[in-house]
Amino acid sequence: MARKPDTPLRRGWTTGACATAATRAALSVFWGAPCPKSVRITLPKGEEPEFAIAHCAEGEGWAEAGVIKDAGDDPDVTHGAMIIARVARSEGGVVFRAGEGVGMVTMPGLPIPPGEPAINPVPREMMQATLTDMAERLGERADIEITISVPGGAALAQQTWNPRLGIKGGLSILGTTGIVRPFSCAAWIASIHRGIDVARGAGLRHVAGCTGATSEAVVQQLYDLPDHAMLDMGDFAGGLLKYLAKHPLPHVTIGGGIGKMVKLAQGARDLHSGRSQVDFDALAEVLGVPDLKYMNTALQAYEEVGESMSKWVAEAALEKVRSMLPEDVGVDVVVIDRKGTVIARAGAPGPGA
Repeated sequence: MARKPDTPLRRGWTTGACATAATRAALSVFWGAPCPKSVRITLPKGEEPEFAIAHCAEGEGWAEAGVIKDAGDDPDVTHGAMIIARVARSEGGVVFRAGEGVGMVTMPGLPIPPGEPAINPVPREMMQATLTDMAERLGERADIEITISVPGGAALAQQTWNPRLGIKGGLSILGTTGIVRPFSCAAWIASIHRGIDVARGAGLRHVAGCTGATSEAVVQQLYDLPDHAMLDMGDFAGGLLKYLAKHPLPHVTIGGGIGKMVKLAQGARDLHSGRSQVDFDALAEVLGVPDLKYMNTALQAYEEVGESMSKWVAEAALEKVRSMLPEDVGVDVVVIDRKGTVIARAGAPGPGA
């Protein structure tokens, strides 16, 4: 089981919260104040954190400010990135623009429509609320164009789900609470959900959820699936299947290595090693091989038993997956070994791309 940290994990701030703080500082400069050392913003649940301002600049008709993102103890690719907001007068109302390192939405199914900067609804609401508050207090017009930039964001985005979600050119400005909870599963599961939304919006008939990069590569090649059909399931089989049950697609392939697929076959929905374990006693009983009780890993058991075990894993996993989805959703299962060789399949193959 995964060892818990000895001290509480430090939370951090979303890119949306950082963009809001940067916007507040930029507006201060735009409306005649010196660059502030720090600003406070109000998060959706009422908390008012303070953000240090790391950058300010201004020119003819514009001003900008930047905040260094602190993700706390979360392994976030944007930790340490500079989130910059530039403000200028708009022709009317609040207009959001994507600057360097912020992506553009190109596919339907996301909370923001195609053709818009990848700045999610809650961050937009937070920035607009800050703008409205400041404009009212200072007697200024709230007709402002806000451009969010993340220097180096295009490279960072390659480490995220953005490319396969159809977000081109950079990162998304995210966050529903403004707070990053360390090592939270919620962000991963939310990304799975958005992947399903994009697949549905694109009219795909076949998607795949896989436990890791090797199984994903195998399944994608097996069916010649596009990138946006590949859902980054990882350990969260339950998170994927529950959402698919409510937002179905015609066919789903579930692929994975023998270890995680045994756990799925035995009924686990969270396949992480710290949250579910292979039941070797049950495996020994169902396969009729008593010595499996003394095995340490599923791979070791497979090397002992061979094809009969991988076949049972595929069929039992298929049964578990089917039980979570509507009857009209097609399902198949692909099990691989560590080298990426397919060692078992169950269910009618999907239609492919």
